[in-house]
Amino acid sequence: MNQSPTSLLSLTVAPTQVLRGPQALEQSGEAIAHLGHRPLVVGGNSLRDSFASRPLATLASQLQTVLERQKLNYSLASYSPDCSETSLASLRAAATSHQADLIIGIGGGKAMDTAKLLAHQCKLPVVTIPTSAATCAAWTGLSNIYSDQGAFQYDVTLDRCPDLLVLDYSLIQTAPKRTLIAGIGDALAKWYEASVSSGSSPVTLIIAAVQQARVLRDILFQKSADALKEPGSEVWQEVVDATVLLAGVIGGLGGAQCRTVAAHAVHNGLTHLRAAHDALHGEKVAYGILVQLRLEEMLQGNQLAASARQQLLKFYDEIGLPQTLDALGLGNITLAELRQAAEIACNPSSDIHRLPFQVVPEQLMAAMVSTTTPVERTRSQSTLTAASSLLLAAKAEPGAGKESDLQ
Repeated sequence: MNQSPTSLLSLTVAPTQVLRGPQALEQSGEAIAHLGHRPLVVGGNSLRDSFASRPLATLASQLQTVLERQKLNYSLASYSPDCSETSLASLRAAATSHQADLIIGIGGGKAMDTAKLLAHQCKLPVVTIPTSAATCAAWTGLSNIYSDQGAFQYDVTLDRCPDLLVLDYSLIQTAPKRTLIAGIGDALAKWYEASVSSGSSPVTLIIAAVQQARVLRDILFQKSADALKEPGSEVWQEVVDATVLLAGVIGGLGGAQCRTVAAHAVHNGLTHLRAAHDALHGEKVAYGILVQLRLEEMLQGNQLAASARQQLLKFYDEIGLPQTLDALGLGNITLAELRQAAEIACNPSSDIHRLPFQVVPEQLMAAMVSTTTPVERTRSQSTLTAASSLLLAAKAEPGAGKESDLQ
């Protein structure tokens, strides 16, 4: 009897080495030098990037002493205007010109994604040095590609996680508090998305990943408020570890089968609106969690999702995460812009289709403008869906897209 071949599973679970602690960057020189002697240092220079990660020239001064102490011949290069195909082409040329044997990414999530993908394309080792706790990008074997205008295009699975991650609490502490709040929002999505996409899986590692996502959620619920009051404290460090490291562990263990769902799909759609570019990644994702739960309420009559949404609204209020389009700075977008974001979020390849029910743009639009609505316990699923469609149809005139009008 012929035996079917065993499918090969490739997981990028974790960086080869993680250095973490106060002043970790200052002590990382030997570990960096072990990986290469001609590093290309990649960061961002635009105003948008500098909010979360500070301009490359400023950051390089903190790294310069470390590299010079090891007698490393380094060169600086910025990704501009975004983590885009255009930027990557320019950076590949810079790496070739410098004869780089190592890529170092320093900055926010897009700097991490750019450096990782550049190293992947050039077949070089990579060091990630995050300057905020806004995402887990410094950990993961995944990069997101955007257009030159900052609109999400696609993601790329890399062949490994970074060779070295330097998590310097002293450096992270200099970032605006808003970045850690955004990181909390991004990390929370691990539970709300993984529990939907993979919660019924019998696979050991996926079960472990989903349960770790639940643990991550509970840690954030319990410790975030205190952490934000005491930057640099032990509890603050624990929350930073949760957003940068533990969130990355979950993606590594679960792999491609433990995926994002509607929260990130909403984020991806919103990036196509210029007005959304002032909101951080995790802020848009946090809002997207509420949208996902609202869809489960509206289309499934799911009371557990309704309760979870109410719990999140209280938590968001406590730590300052956005609950509505208006809080994201999108209260004045037009109905056409809202539809554009919803249609992109619902395109055939979107993660939103990992929900256990079909979602069309009109339903998503209704959920996007009702994230703070009181729980409906008396209406049937069909009534909710019909009411949502009528609401949108009634407002389908040019310029009638203010969130206050649509709710």
